[in-house]
Amino acid sequence: MARITVEEVAREAGVSRATVYRWFPGGREQIVDEGITWEIGRFLARLGHAVEGAPDVATRIERGLTFARRSLEHHEVLQHVLATEPGSLLPQLQATLPLVLGVIRDHLRPLLEAEGLRPGVDAEEAADHVARMFMSLVSSPGPWDLDDPDQVRAVVRERLLAGVLPPAGG
Repeated sequence: MARITVEEVAREAGVSRATVYRWFPGGREQIVDEGITWEIGRFLARLGHAVEGAPDVATRIERGLTFARRSLEHHEVLQHVLATEPGSLLPQLQATLPLVLGVIRDHLRPLLEAEGLRPGVDAEEAADHVARMFMSLVSSPGPWDLDDPDQVRAVVRERLLAGVLPPAGG
C-alpha cells in the first residue's frame, strides 16, 4: 500500500492523472481510504448474505462468525498487507471500526428484541455488546477454533449471548 501512486492508479484505470484527481481530489490518501471503505462495504454485504435465513439470532451470529473469520483468513490482499506492512492498514481499519460496529449493532438490535432479552437488559446496550464481542472474536478468536461448528456454537450461546438472552427453555 505504501507504494501505491496516483500515476499507477491512472495507468491501471486507463485514464489521465488529472482525471484521477478529479475523482479523488485527496489524491493517494483518498484512493486508499475509499478503497478500504469499499472493500469493507463489500464484506458487510457478503456477511449479510451469509446469515440470511438463519432461524434465530444465535444461529445468525454463528454463521456470521464462521463466515467473517474465513473471509478474512482467505482474503489475499488483506493477508499480504498485514504480513508486509501492517502499520499502513491498521489506522484505516481503526477509523472504520465505528462504522462497522454501527452496522452490526443496528442489524442485531431488532433481532435481539424479537428473541426477548433478559429482564433489565437494554436492547441498544445488548446489541452494542454483542457487536463488539463479535468483532473481537473475528479479529482474535482466542482459544476457540472458529472452524469447529461445536466451538462456535458454544462460544456464541455460552459466552456471547449468555448475559443478554434468557437461558434456553427458561
